[in-house]
Amino acid sequence: MSYLDICIVGWNLNAFMFVVNFLIAIKSISGVNRENLMEESQVLKELKEELEKYYPYRTQSTIISYIVPFTAFLRMSFRLLEMFFFFQKNTQARMFDYMVYKYTNEINKAKNRVS
Repeated sequence: MSYLDICIVGWNLNAFMFVVNFLIAIKSISGVNRENLMEESQVLKELKEELEKYYPYRTQSTIISYIVPFTAFLRMSFRLLEMFFFFQKNTQARMFDYMVYKYTNEINKAKNRVS
């Protein structure tokens, strides 16, 4: 197997994870009415803005992870495993609850690192 073949496999796995991520987003949005979706979106927007203070290049790093072979695949595999365990422990939780948990956890880690 050549290096090009390995890179192509890695990019295909990254593309697969992008599709999986997109399907999870569509599934989580479709189960909520419009008013709740707007409220949840506002809460997530505020958390994201606060997280951007600590990690200003987060968007660029995500884009780069989809360009580098296997990186997004490994990153998303870990995230899916983390989600699985979160939903195992919190049976009544929704994707919104996981996202709030993840954002607040990352913000708290950044605050502790800074201080």
